[in-house]
Parts: sequence; structure tokens; C-alpha cells
Amino acid sequence: MLEINHKKMNIPLIQGGMGVGVSLGNLAGHVAKCEAMGVISTAHPGYREEDFESNHREANIRALKKEIKKAQEISKGKGLVAINAMVAIKDYDELIEAALSEKIDAIISGAGLPLRLPELVKDHEVLIAPIVSSGKACKLIMKHWLKKYQRTPDFIVIEGALAGGHLGFKKEDLENQTYQSLEEIFQEVERVVESFQLNIPVFVAGGIHQRSDVKHFFELGVDGIQVASRFIPTYECDASMKYKEAFLKAKKEEVGLVSSPVGMPGRAFQNAFVQKTKKETEIFQNLHFFLTFFTLYIPNQFFSKDPKELFLLSYHKPYLALYFSHTPLKTLFPIKYLKYILLNCKKRETKTLEKF
Repeated sequence: MLEINHKKMNIPLIQGGMGVGVSLGNLAGHVAKCEAMGVISTAHPGYREEDFESNHREANIRALKKEIKKAQEISKGKGLVAINAMVAIKDYDELIEAALSEKIDAIISGAGLPLRLPELVKDHEVLIAPIVSSGKACKLIMKHWLKKYQRTPDFIVIEGALAGGHLGFKKEDLENQTYQSLEEIFQEVERVVESFQLNIPVFVAGGIHQRSDVKHFFELGVDGIQVASRFIPTYECDASMKYKEAFLKAKKEEVGLVSSPVGMPGRAFQNAFVQKTKKETEIFQNLHFFLTFFTLYIPNQFFSKDPKELFLLSYHKPYLALYFSHTPLKTLFPIKYLKYILLNCKKRETKTLEKF
């Protein structure tokens, strides 16, 4: 049995949060019923609500409350029911507030540094845990929480480079396999926890597939593990049957790196949808950089207030071709005009895409 600040788990296992609609109340409730920790993802839990397209915030809040109640009814007081709240999503504060109103057992937060989490939970009796991918991030969060809120984490989740989504690693390191191993990160985090003179559970996640992996990490001294993808092809998982079948039929070589909706590296099957999304993402990144550069640096005679016109201009005017090594953008200005642009144009008033 693992006891975390007076809350108990007979099985030291966290079912990782998976959105959109993969880990909701049914999966989380059944995992908790087995006396582990079931986790509901706050990434668009309301996607099935009728008003999701027109009122997604209210739909997500409403659905999250429903899913928490469902999980609590299924678990019947066994185990723990938690949410995974991504810092990067717009409705972060509101979704945490909704979960607290339903007396959630724990809040696990990542996809960014959850520096304000203690402020949001205030005096609620809820366990809080950051997701970290390095000892440095762990130290920064703990130091900030202690100094500003006189609060420390109730437990910590380490997500290594082999985890599924929203990874706290550089894409280049993931591609070249130059990242720290999960074992090395665990040792770093353990030293950080000891330096704060704390005795809190540390869970590890990422690449834990089978019994031998679990045994390996428990021998290293971890308090528990977090597993997500392995729960997808179960009857209890909230995803559709076709989604589950895709996982069962997939081959290892079909899995590749992608950029998640919040801009962090993740892993996905390289199917037709993912390939199409990659192309659309590149186009958007090109347009964003193009408009930003134009708005800040282009002299009046080259400037157009219509962003669509600017975008078309980059493709139809031969003198607008310049290669930048730090961006996927391939067409902007010619090399021969770079000197003129940098030396002679007046810097324009700062604008962003949102102001167009």
C-alpha cells in the first residue's frame, strides 16, 4: 500500500491522462476501482457535448464535472480519482476549479511548469503533483512553491523521453537520442527531493511496457509508475473501438515524432491524418513568421495591411526569397535585399497576428 498525505493506493500505479476523449470517467473509474489512481484528461473532455463548437469552455467544464462524478460512482470510494491538467491549455484555471468543486482526489499538472497550482487549489484537500522531465525543472517548481505558497508537492511524476505526449525535451535530442535516460532523471529528482528534506513518492513514466520494466524501476527505488498507452486497448477505455483497433494493429515502425497541439514534441502513428496535419502546421508556421517579420521590419513601400496579400506576395514576387536557417520558412526575401532591409528600413510599430 502507498499512502500519500492520508490518501491511500493499494497499487502504486497511475493511469496516465490521455486526451481528447481517451481517458475519461469510465477508464479512470475502473482503474481507481482496482485501487490504483485513475486519471481524467482535461484536454477537451466536452468534445461530445452539443454546444462544444460554439461554447467549448462551458462544454468542457460541464463534461469534466460529469466525468469526475462517473469515475467516483464506478470506483465506489476505492483508489484515487485524479485529473491531468495541462498548463498550456487556455481554460487551465477554470477546469481545475471545476475539478475541485467535485472533490477530486489529486491534480497532476504538466505541459509547462505548474508554478501557480498551489494558488489555484488553495485550502482544498487535494493532492497536487507536477510532471517534470529533469531535476532542474523539479527544483525550480519546488523552490517556487515553497517560497511563494509554503507548499510542496504531494508526489512527483517524471515523464521520460519515451513517454507519449507533450514531452519536455528538445525535438533534436529526441530524434538523435541524445536525451537523458529515465533512470538518470529519476536519480536527479531524488537528489532534489532529498535536498528539500522531503519524503514524498516519485512516479516514473515513459517506455514502461511490461513486467520486466516495472521490476527494473522498482529495483531502482521508485515509489510507483505511470502508464498510459497500455490502457487504450481495454474495454474500459473511453476511446472508440476503431481507435483501439488501430493500436492493436500498429507496428513499432509506424510510431514517429509529431508536434502536439500545444507545440511540444509527442509521438503518434504516422498515418494520413498526421501527415496532412504536419503539412498544415508548416504552412501556418511559415505564415506566422512571415507576418511577424514583415510587421516589424519592412519599410512602408513594401508593407501591406492585408495579411493574405502579404502571404500571396511571398509566392508571387521573385525578389522575396531568402533562406533562414532557424525556421522551416523557405521564401521571404532575396539575399541581395537583406542588407538594405537591415540597414535602411524603419522599424514599424509592433503588431501581432491577433491584431490583424
